[in-house]
Amino acid sequence: MSLLLLGISHHTAGLELREPLALPEVKLAPALRLLAEQPGVTEGMILSTCNRVEVLIAGAGEAPDLFRFLAVASGQPSLPPASHFYQLRDSEAVRHLFRVASSLDSLVVGEPQILGQLKQAYAAAQAAGLVGGELEAALSRAFRAAKRVRTETAIAEQPVSVSQTAVDLARQIFGSLENKTVLLLGAGTMGAAAARYLMQQGAQRLLVLNRTLSHAQVLAEKHGGTAHPLEQLGELGEQADVVIACTGAPQPLVSRADAARFLGKRRGRPMLFLDLAVPRDVEPSVHQLDNAFVYNVDDLDQVVSANLEGRRQEAARGEEIIAAEVAAYEQRREGRAAIPTLVALQAQAEALRAAEWERVRKRLGPLTREQEQAIEGLTRSLMQKWLHSPLVEIREAMQNPGTEAARRLLTEMVHRLFDLPAAGGDEKEADALTRLAHE
Repeated sequence: MSLLLLGISHHTAGLELREPLALPEVKLAPALRLLAEQPGVTEGMILSTCNRVEVLIAGAGEAPDLFRFLAVASGQPSLPPASHFYQLRDSEAVRHLFRVASSLDSLVVGEPQILGQLKQAYAAAQAAGLVGGELEAALSRAFRAAKRVRTETAIAEQPVSVSQTAVDLARQIFGSLENKTVLLLGAGTMGAAAARYLMQQGAQRLLVLNRTLSHAQVLAEKHGGTAHPLEQLGELGEQADVVIACTGAPQPLVSRADAARFLGKRRGRPMLFLDLAVPRDVEPSVHQLDNAFVYNVDDLDQVVSANLEGRRQEAARGEEIIAAEVAAYEQRREGRAAIPTLVALQAQAEALRAAEWERVRKRLGPLTREQEQAIEGLTRSLMQKWLHSPLVEIREAMQNPGTEAARRLLTEMVHRLFDLPAAGGDEKEADALTRLAHE
């Protein structure tokens, strides 16, 4: 059975090309039913996120036209040019799947959301009856690879957005965001996002100050804060543990004297100033004050860039883990190709043993139950000992045949040598024998 993956992502196409192909939850179930109807599809899964749409199938014989399937499933009369897509087979598809699960293929390397999205896609495919042994083996190994990358590297430890950096800095300074007050100066998009993230991560109180009070009220209501006119900065500033400044004022709104007055009333409790405005809202000399921590746009960009570089270095270690996991998966998958042959060999040996034992039993005359059990055990033991070396050698040879053609040739030789029937066998029986072989 072969694996085939068709995808389009932020690496190959812009949002305007990806967006029409997205398959949200309401479209996913019908799309999976349609995928199950495609000729040659035995198993399948669809991953649709803001950054990618991918279809992964397992099947035998001629592969279906996944381009046509995606067009129909997404309701588009035509797709973007093929150059915006990638098609991957077998080991390349597996490697890509492992990298996606581990967030090494993400827009922000190390982000945790993609693993949850992949698990949801897997669950949806299971619910549609499209997951069998092939995808189950690939996905379980992908989740294992993702866990190794996350636990054995520091890929997710460094914040890589202004909002995340704000939380990281606040925690470094205060230890915890619990009971902390955030004061937002202005209603700029970046500042609002940083304030929202701080509140989501545990800050207790949000004060929104803006020159136009109605804008402050809209923002405050959205995030559970209170709105105030900008003129109240002087009386409210001392309450703020974190000040996020993002106005369009031509001159600084927080002078060194203002900050010194705030800090004096806080009796040693520090303040974090995140100045996202250009021109700056916080006078640069504020950073010279005790217990004042000031970061402007360039400072934050440097932190984010440094963290991205750190993640890139950790990603290199992650790629080594992926390579090892893909190799282990491929070896295990190739070993599974030997199962029908092993099943046939064991079945034939058992049939011969049982026939010979039945023939001899008639010549021996009456035997006690203990005698019959002893002879039964002896013949089974002899059979298993004789089979052990051939089974091990066949399994190992099938795991490293070199090519698919070499594997087929090896299978044919074993079947001829032992006069075995054509390869096949019941899948449940094969699984049971495989478990026994590993015990």
